[in-house]
Amino acid sequence: MIHCEFEDSSPALLRHVTVNCLVLKNGKILLGKRAAGLLESGKWGPLGGFMNRNETTAETAEREVMEESGWRIKNLRLLRINDNPNRPNEDRQNIDFVYVATAVEQTGSKDWENEEIRWFSLTALPPCEQIAFDHYENIELYKTYLEHSFSLPIVGALPSRKD
Repeated sequence: MIHCEFEDSSPALLRHVTVNCLVLKNGKILLGKRAAGLLESGKWGPLGGFMNRNETTAETAEREVMEESGWRIKNLRLLRINDNPNRPNEDRQNIDFVYVATAVEQTGSKDWENEEIRWFSLTALPPCEQIAFDHYENIELYKTYLEHSFSLPIVGALPSRKD
């Protein structure tokens, strides 16, 4: 949480804004294996991070993908805004903007935040328990969208599935 105060000097706890991007190319998704020292280290996830001041969410997506993988992206589309206050395994309350984009060209390399960057087929992903936070449900939402093409973006928590 961000500690601050409003104009009337009353204290407030605000949420962080994060952005994640499902980077796709030829039916595959680019995932990063989170480095030691980060929450959920050793688990896979889409590329993303915290939004900087004076940056739009789309600019954050482009910057984070470039920093964490060296890939330039295009066709950025908003998939979901996840404002669930009880996201799993978080140490702070975030509002997450989840984008989908197409990989264009790799012009750099990964940064320190990922031990490894790897392309996975959408039909051969790591198991759910090896994907950080609630990112598995975002990937599954995208796969469902490919099959059933519904209106985007999705706002809020996804309804729980009945197994």
